[in-house]
Amino acid sequence: MGFITLIYNRITSTPQMNMIPNTKHFFTVFIFLLSIGLQSQSKSTDIEKTVYPPYANQLGYNLGESKRFVCYGANDDTPFKLINTATSEVVFEGRILNFEGWFCDYNPVETTDEFIIEVEGHGQSVPFSIQPHLMELASSKLAYDFFVDARGFNDLSNYEISEIYSGGPTRDCGAFGLETIFEILQYASNPALFDNWKTELGDDQVADLIDLILWHAEFAYKFVDYNGPVKKRHGTLGYQGQPRMNYDYWNHLDQLAVVCAAYHSFLKPYLSQEKYQKYRKVCLDNWEAYDRHKVVRFWTYSTKWVDQGFQEFNEMGNAYGQSVFRNLFMYYNELNEAGGQPEKFLQWAKEGATDIIKNWDFDNPRHMWWIRNAEHITPQALAYFLMMAPEHAPEGTKEKLSAWGLHIRQKSNNFWKYRTHSEKEWAHPKTKELGGAPALGGSLFAVGHLLNDPELRALGWAQTDFVFGVNPVGTHLSNKSDDRVAIGGYWKGVEKGWPQSHPHGFGELGKVRGTLDGSPLDSQFPIAEKIEVIEGSNEGRDFGKNAYATEGWGISNRGWQATLSFSTLGSQSLDIYNRKRSQKIQKAKIGDKIIIQLKAALNLDSNLKDKGWVMVNDGKNTEKIEVTETDLNSGVFTAEFKIPKATENSKLEVSYGFLGFEKKTTLEIHE
Repeated sequence: MGFITLIYNRITSTPQMNMIPNTKHFFTVFIFLLSIGLQSQSKSTDIEKTVYPPYANQLGYNLGESKRFVCYGANDDTPFKLINTATSEVVFEGRILNFEGWFCDYNPVETTDEFIIEVEGHGQSVPFSIQPHLMELASSKLAYDFFVDARGFNDLSNYEISEIYSGGPTRDCGAFGLETIFEILQYASNPALFDNWKTELGDDQVADLIDLILWHAEFAYKFVDYNGPVKKRHGTLGYQGQPRMNYDYWNHLDQLAVVCAAYHSFLKPYLSQEKYQKYRKVCLDNWEAYDRHKVVRFWTYSTKWVDQGFQEFNEMGNAYGQSVFRNLFMYYNELNEAGGQPEKFLQWAKEGATDIIKNWDFDNPRHMWWIRNAEHITPQALAYFLMMAPEHAPEGTKEKLSAWGLHIRQKSNNFWKYRTHSEKEWAHPKTKELGGAPALGGSLFAVGHLLNDPELRALGWAQTDFVFGVNPVGTHLSNKSDDRVAIGGYWKGVEKGWPQSHPHGFGELGKVRGTLDGSPLDSQFPIAEKIEVIEGSNEGRDFGKNAYATEGWGISNRGWQATLSFSTLGSQSLDIYNRKRSQKIQKAKIGDKIIIQLKAALNLDSNLKDKGWVMVNDGKNTEKIEVTETDLNSGVFTAEFKIPKATENSKLEVSYGFLGFEKKTTLEIHE
């Protein structure tokens, strides 16, 4: 208005204005109407403009890890504060850049307090915590609880595979779910954690996750040659031009292979030699007949609208990288068998990895986001080769993983840190992208660890933040239903859940703990302006207006399970100290007392000093040693150990974890 007044005064004061009759009057009216219009437009703009609060990880952040939030619409350099809700103290201050705020350097001493983010002009976030291993501790049980609850039948003696959608052990998921692989990797990554939960399945002296693994193993063995009908499926299986499969029973061998490998690492106390040998024999007898020795292409003919036709790789049949996983498992198994044949399985694993190195095309969407929930297997399988058998990994393995890391950096160079599809599209316009952020975090954790790249690890944490509410909808990707809360199936401390669920879809996931239900579609980026809570079908809905969910799925949760497993690679450590715990040591004498220190996600109860265990091998015997938390909620566990006289080979090996996830340290022993 000041500018308009200035122009009016200058024009009306000119001599020419007074020479034309009524001109000054008309111009005065015009200026008045113009000013009214501009004021109205200004008010309308102010009314329509939405002010978005800061979106933080609703659960919270791991101590010592990357921490960020997004405040859409906040101008660069806008101040923000991190406030302790218990004391109202401002504990950190910073400024917004590109809608993002970072507070990575803040790591509180008191880790039981809650915090909020306050952004000037945008209000406050929901409260959250900052604790050691917070994400893993809050999520690990829910991750496998999903697979406990989502089984087609609990009783394998009365299991009607033909009555299950897609025919698999998990409702709405065939043998391509590969549940057993990722359950075993989850246990192997942090075994003492899962020994805390023993009350839900089978033997109450055995970890529930072990019982679940054994259930899936027996399922795979029972139906290893089943090719009969299933309730429904979006496509057929087999090579182009050859007879089609009704059910992807070949994949059962992949799941039995990992069970055989785990038998030699941690399953032996729970799996009989007789049953193990049955599993091993069915793998050896059918491995090549079922094409488990090679990369399988054009195996799925999909009838789903999103990926119709023959698919080179697909979430419902064969994933790119799957051959590397299964052959590495059989290699490890045969390596531990007298008279085994590990060499041929190692060669097949190398051929699968070489195929990835040579042919994995980051610019081919059918190798990347198009295969959605199966996409995470490719980088994780190639990374796993370096974890399991680094001395045998094909030339170019690290370089390929480094190139993939660069590609993901480029594609996620946005304030959500979301891996976009293209220059024109954030995400798919119609279907869920649950195979994206929940699973991508695991791939970034694995590759970042192997490349010693903290930036990739930080990008991995950004994906978990996305799951917990740092996304355009501002909610967790799981619907917070009363049913799930009532059965302990939701994350404590998470206020806002995904706005839609399909409780009675093909997966019957309404009362399944830890289900992920949806993820933003392309139209919800860069921000979801309208969030409508919907129950049930999307039929007739406007995808551009609603943050809808298509329905949770077993292989969506599988990718999340993988993220929880690979996250431990950069957060767990094992060291040996002198008795005073004043310095790390590499040598000791027989009879010396040492301190074994484990840092791991085992601090379940903030009011108690929790316990865990490590394995100690003196060259003759392997012993499980209990470790105790040094302080409440510290996440650091120690035990005093006396070097035994019987130590052979002048070495003492201490380890934690299995199957490539081991943390190991060796102590030289002398007189």
